[in-house]
Amino acid sequence: MAASIGIQVFQSGFTAATSATSASTALPTAANNVKINYVRVSASGECYVRLGAAAVVATANDLLIQPADSMILAVNGATHIAYIQGGALQAARVNVVPVENL
Repeated sequence: MAASIGIQVFQSGFTAATSATSASTALPTAANNVKINYVRVSASGECYVRLGAAAVVATANDLLIQPADSMILAVNGATHIAYIQGGALQAARVNVVPVENL
C-alpha cells in the first residue's frame, strides 16, 4: 500500500503562465508571514522549474513537472522559483503554494 502524507495549506500561493522564455516569481510566505520550508508545485502542462535567488533562470534541463503532476520541493533558502514551458507551443500554468506542516 502506498504511503500518504497530509499537507496543510493555510496561505495562498500563486499561478503563473509559462512561456518560451524563463520567468520567475518570489516564493510565497507561510500564513504567519515567515519563510517556508516546502512548496507544492503543480502544472497544467509540461514545464520546467528551478528554485534559487532573484535572478534564477529555468531551462529545459531543470525539474520537469508534467501535466496534472505535482512535486513537493524543499526550499532550502531559495527565495524565488523560475519556470519555462516544455515545448514551443505548449504554454502551461504553474501553481506554487506553501506547505506548512512538513
